[in-house]
Amino acid sequence: MDIKRFLKDICEAPGVSGYENHVGKVIKAALCQYCDEVRQDKMGNIVFYKKGNGISDRPRILLAAHMDEIGLMVTKIEEGGFLRFTAVGGIDPRTIVGQEVILYGKETLAGVIGAKPPHLTDEEERGKGHKLEDLHIDICLPEERVRKLVAPGDLAIIRRELIELAGNSVAAKALDDRAGIAVLLTCLKELERLQHTADVYAVATVQEEVGVRGAAVATYGIVPDIGIAVDVTHGEMPGVPDHEVSYIGKGPALTLGPNIHPKVGKELVRIAKEYRIPYQLEVTPGATGTDARAIQVTRGGIATGLVSIPLRYMHTSVELLDMDDIKQTGRLLAQFIAAVDRESVEGLSCY
Repeated sequence: MDIKRFLKDICEAPGVSGYENHVGKVIKAALCQYCDEVRQDKMGNIVFYKKGNGISDRPRILLAAHMDEIGLMVTKIEEGGFLRFTAVGGIDPRTIVGQEVILYGKETLAGVIGAKPPHLTDEEERGKGHKLEDLHIDICLPEERVRKLVAPGDLAIIRRELIELAGNSVAAKALDDRAGIAVLLTCLKELERLQHTADVYAVATVQEEVGVRGAAVATYGIVPDIGIAVDVTHGEMPGVPDHEVSYIGKGPALTLGPNIHPKVGKELVRIAKEYRIPYQLEVTPGATGTDARAIQVTRGGIATGLVSIPLRYMHTSVELLDMDDIKQTGRLLAQFIAAVDRESVEGLSCY
């Protein structure tokens, strides 16, 4: 399957945290052909299992990328049929004013998030940012009809198609972290031509954006020897210091810090150097805001790594990345998996 086409399909599919079923079906259909078994737990995580070549006592490696996205949830239907809403995940109100939305009520409905035009606001009001509680969704139907089709708890997502930009860059909603799912597909395809002793559990996790919940459940059930989260990180952009970002098109960012097992971090760097895969280092002095946070502290503790794709404009509808970074990240993970054996896993018990 073409990775860019796959990425387009999953980015445009709905999958707000806690309601990932639709995008999960698209992911399952694509990844199932590259694994030996597929299962889905009660939380909604989809586990793609690929058996290793080892005869017995095979190491277990978990790859986790979250398939959920941030979104909106209706809280109230007001006079005139206007919809008040709240955020599911980290929504910045500045980025959603004037956006088109798709609302999932009893029917799928188109809507917009409107705001008063500058002509109707005073100078003081124009100088203030919008608050979420002041915004509304307008689906332009009579109030009676709205109340029949929409109820509190119904979900909405920003309407946005993936667009191709210069070079190998694309922009879309939900690249955080559907790009990580594309990495899982790339890795599984790469493993088709490699020998690997370890069993691989590639997991499309749920509810990362509301507290890394899916990764905690998936890790507890799999009990891996090594767990690697695949996510996105902040790419360079105007107005942000260089030391806070990684560069798009320069390869995956490999995280170092307390959330990362030192030997896993060093091995990822070693593999990148050996196979001439471009990479960048990212330092996080505490818990990361990724599935790695949950993986590390599950059960008796898991040797954890984090590999991230540089991404501009995170948590907006125009998140932007370079497709080459997805390809290189998938290659890196596949070669890392191929190098893992029982001896190397046993060496993780001490620093």
